[in-house]
Amino acid sequence: MPRAVVLPANTDEVSRVMTLAYEAGVTVVGRGSGTGLSGGAITPPEGLQIAFPRMNRIIDVDTVNRTALVEPGVINLDLDNHVRQFGMRYAPDPSSQRACSLGGNIAENAGGPHCLAYGATTNHVIGMEVVLEDGEVVHLGSTAREAAGYDLRGAFVGSEGTFGIATKILVRLLPLPETVRTFLGIFSDIDSACTAVSAVIGHGIVPAALEMIDALSIKAVQNVTDAGYPNDAGAVLLIELEGLNEEVDELSGEVEAALWDTGAADVRVAEDDAERERLWVGRKTAFGAFGTIAPNYYLVDGVVPRTRLTQMLRKVSEVSERYGITIANVFHAGDGNLHPCMLFDAREPGVMENAMAAAAELMEECALLGGTLSGEHGIGLEKKEFMPLVYTDADMAAMQRVREAFAPQNRLNPGKIFPDGSYWRPAAHPAAHTAGMYA
Repeated sequence: MPRAVVLPANTDEVSRVMTLAYEAGVTVVGRGSGTGLSGGAITPPEGLQIAFPRMNRIIDVDTVNRTALVEPGVINLDLDNHVRQFGMRYAPDPSSQRACSLGGNIAENAGGPHCLAYGATTNHVIGMEVVLEDGEVVHLGSTAREAAGYDLRGAFVGSEGTFGIATKILVRLLPLPETVRTFLGIFSDIDSACTAVSAVIGHGIVPAALEMIDALSIKAVQNVTDAGYPNDAGAVLLIELEGLNEEVDELSGEVEAALWDTGAADVRVAEDDAERERLWVGRKTAFGAFGTIAPNYYLVDGVVPRTRLTQMLRKVSEVSERYGITIANVFHAGDGNLHPCMLFDAREPGVMENAMAAAAELMEECALLGGTLSGEHGIGLEKKEFMPLVYTDADMAAMQRVREAFAPQNRLNPGKIFPDGSYWRPAAHPAAHTAGMYA
């Protein structure tokens, strides 16, 4: 439990709290909606937590420049729903979008299915009002399309609360597409589905979304809602195209051809918005649906090149069998962002230790295959000891110097991101110490 929790109503109150904490030598941790999965918002007992349920206003929507000015407590889906009345949308759509806040999305550089085409949070944040460690208020970014000087806005997004607290956020909005077409590619096995992912992208097509759902996940989803997924499938691909009518018509033929050519058992197209919604409800409720299989789960977030998906999923299967832990897979296949989900009963002796060891092996495999430790969930407490798998000591020292430029006293969310030996540390992969992340 933190020493205290503060619920400010505006930037001035945040600044005053930060100033007092700085003068008293107290650490500060910002907290959004608490949906994060890497322990990034856990506050130490001696720390002060700042939460933002009172700073939840959509201050302005500019329909001409297609921007919205919001406070950090605004819920992701609330913003998207609000701007749709103006013919616009907010593209980043994490699975937790019904609950997660924009402030937390910025801290983690959150993604989502539709970030394949439109990019993660950093691609949609134009500028921010930020309170620094000592209470100083600064503005990062610009309302102009391009800002001169260093991209401090870009450095701040994804800094996991270690650089400052964003109190106002200017985000970019996109026009609603003229046409949306959603496909369900049905495969008898997951290897064929992986081949289809590369085939679709290899055709030069960048879908708005390209998701994979394996057999176990299909069964879990169908236990709680009729999403229209076939129970006998080995895997399905959920693919969405957006754009002008003519463009979508042309690309649809290419997508269907790629799916059939790689062994699809069937290819279905959503006939209306209701069917499209049903398909997406299945995808976005998958993790909750795992409760019908086991009372507990541990979700791993890692990235590999698309061409290594098959190899990575075979490793997942091998680890599952060796540790005796059921692992389901539902993930952003289009950009290689996997989410192996370990399902277990934490009351069973030794199962948590096995789950942690299995997760460590999967992180190591991501590094070995030329991937990285997180696609969208952040490093936080969970993965900080894995950083040497992909970064050298010099790499991490450079990152820490950037952090020190924003927060010289390291009073903001300390103990996150960088390894300190407080958690089990894996053996560093040699690539991190020879050729670095480009090995």
